[in-house]
Amino acid sequence: MKILRSLGPAVAHTSPVEAARAGIGAFVGLAVTGLFVLSPGINLETGLYLVAPFGASSVLLFAVPNSPLAQPWSAVVGNTVAALVGVAVCLSVDEPALRIALAVGLAVAATILCRAVHPPAGAVAMTAAMSPEAVEHLGFWFALVPVATGTVVLVLLAAAYARLTGRRYPFRQFDEPNRHGTGDPDPMQRLGLTEDELTGILERYRQSFNLGVEDLARLIGAAEVQAATHHTGPLTASDIMSRNLVTVAPDTRLVEVADLFRRHRFTSLPVVAPDGRFLGVIFQIHLITRAREDALRLNRGFRAALKRLLDRERDRPVGAGDIMSVAVPRAATGTPASALFPMMADTDVDAVPVLDGAKIVGIVTRTDLVAALSREAIRGG
Repeated sequence: MKILRSLGPAVAHTSPVEAARAGIGAFVGLAVTGLFVLSPGINLETGLYLVAPFGASSVLLFAVPNSPLAQPWSAVVGNTVAALVGVAVCLSVDEPALRIALAVGLAVAATILCRAVHPPAGAVAMTAAMSPEAVEHLGFWFALVPVATGTVVLVLLAAAYARLTGRRYPFRQFDEPNRHGTGDPDPMQRLGLTEDELTGILERYRQSFNLGVEDLARLIGAAEVQAATHHTGPLTASDIMSRNLVTVAPDTRLVEVADLFRRHRFTSLPVVAPDGRFLGVIFQIHLITRAREDALRLNRGFRAALKRLLDRERDRPVGAGDIMSVAVPRAATGTPASALFPMMADTDVDAVPVLDGAKIVGIVTRTDLVAALSREAIRGG
């Protein structure tokens, strides 16, 4: 039974949406490359043609863009170095079987030494070794066109596609500023471990080809947060949420919203329809962001823009519904408290609305979570 299980899928379940995203990306990448840069058919006169390994590169670039094997250096340098090796071997060895095996073996060694391991590079070297006619005609130019050129185009398309679909490619470096533009790591990555220590862990377990330092930090941070939530026991959102809510309507003027923020010391206010349906959340930062945008658009100072935004006499006042956020994490009354931690740790929100159907029945803030952890820690002590 264990042997049979070991033969099954090793990759975690992936949603159909993610599968479609990756498949469409590979289609777009190869289609654009084939239509506008290279040719689907072999053209030995120009060398501008698609090669089979580009299909394998597309799998990495569009399906697993976080992999170290899919990063621009690995893809471009890996494929190019392998092409150079394949051409050199093809020009030096006549016996086909020996030529192919030697080309792939040397390409693997060369890409590892160049820190540019990219699995399709082996296929690039093999393609060169199996194509003596093309190699004889193009020589080492084969490494530049089509291999390097095609790989660069695919990398650029993968970066653009990742941005359009809410992914990140190339992946973040360990010391890159966080999403707020400051030098501190994201909260999930504040581990007390240096980049060298994380790199040592990857090398010790021989995982440096599978994970980047940034990914390892994020995974360790997520595991620590998940482990910490075990101390909350069986608590659910309904156990710790605030129930006596102060809400606003979508047409509530921003000056009234600002008054509520000042009076109650809230950082967020739910926006609800007259029938009680939850519509979104307005955060204090939304007021600041809107005033800043108006200041830039109208070429005036921030203070003047904020005053205009909150003007009670304004003919067409801006309402809460105009600046509220609708894409916020949400919970149900039975959502475990443990599930609320990553919602706030991984996003810019400090409050999660709790819904019963379409209606809001409570809200859980970071203060609520800290208080719940404190109570559980005291009980456990």
